[in-house]
Amino acid sequence: MSALLTAEDVTTALADVKDPEIRRPITELNMVKSVDVAADGRVTVEVYLTVAGCPLRDTITRDVSAAVMALDGSTSVDVVLDVMSAEQRADLSRQLRGGAPEREIPFVKPGSLTRVYAVASGKGGVGKSSVTANLAAAMAADGVSVGLVDADIYGHSIPRMFGIEGSQPTVVEKMIMPVPAHGVKVISTEMFKPDRDTPVAWRGPMLHRALQQFLTDVYWGDLDVLLLDLPPGTGDVAISLAQLLPNAEILVVTTPQLAAAEVAERAGSIAIQTHQQVAGVIENMSYLPCPHCGDEHRLEVFGSGGGQRVADGLSRRLGTAVPLLGEIALDTRLREGGDAGQPLVLTEADAPGAQAMRDIARRLSHRQRGLAGMSLSLSPAG
Repeated sequence: MSALLTAEDVTTALADVKDPEIRRPITELNMVKSVDVAADGRVTVEVYLTVAGCPLRDTITRDVSAAVMALDGSTSVDVVLDVMSAEQRADLSRQLRGGAPEREIPFVKPGSLTRVYAVASGKGGVGKSSVTANLAAAMAADGVSVGLVDADIYGHSIPRMFGIEGSQPTVVEKMIMPVPAHGVKVISTEMFKPDRDTPVAWRGPMLHRALQQFLTDVYWGDLDVLLLDLPPGTGDVAISLAQLLPNAEILVVTTPQLAAAEVAERAGSIAIQTHQQVAGVIENMSYLPCPHCGDEHRLEVFGSGGGQRVADGLSRRLGTAVPLLGEIALDTRLREGGDAGQPLVLTEADAPGAQAMRDIARRLSHRQRGLAGMSLSLSPAG
């Protein structure tokens, strides 16, 4: 005869249940209000939600129920939801910040191990946002902890590409929880607009404040990589990024034609003024695989060599080697996946374009870290 199920057994099992937004165990976040186990194996678990109307309450209920029903001796489970008090939310906010003061950007601290990549382009229409979304999804699928800031304030498109258009983030004591999608933590201006058709008519100071809030007020947790989808060109957002995240490395997206390559090179050259590094160049819409013989014969619809020209030009301007990270094939499924909220790297992993983006994502997320900005804990000899 098996031992009777206890409240301690249930609590131990609940330690494997993570809040879907914060991505930490609900027991660690003090979200478990009470556990009661009846003699016949009926279990009642009371759980605190961070806010009333939590958008992921059904997910929490499902995960708690699954964890409890997996225990020997459990015959049924009833999940009762409550809401944290203002004091409890304040305690949670302090816990998530680790005692750090508010308005602090965690990615610029000396001990931060998060790689920050700002994805830029000289002009619109080169597929910068599609590339960014697929790189993020590919990294997450590879087990990398990744966050994505839709910093294209005017032309935000990341929520649609991740299938979370219209989603609103949960706010805990002025701390914003990014919206999870395909394993990626996402934040965008679109999530804070009263309706999706309202245009964003902001000037420089408001753009700076929005980007700053995305970096300071959002709970990102422990990220391996943070990607920022920048607006085209070298305007206010690019300048603000350099001020707020001087350690961010620039990824330049271009297409093969000469006109796009020339503008992309100028966009990447902002690194000279901001003293940032350029991690590499990505050539999108590089070629169209032959519809008859596949990738063996490439149709160069927009010409060829633009990405390499940008990489070579930036290498000369910056005085350091800037690699061409990859060439992404032109594929209608990339556009279709973006419209449907399903990144190509997840739905058609063997497509030439998806393979190229997965290779680029792996290359960026597994790069050897340098010592810049890291505390070495050295002290002079006595």
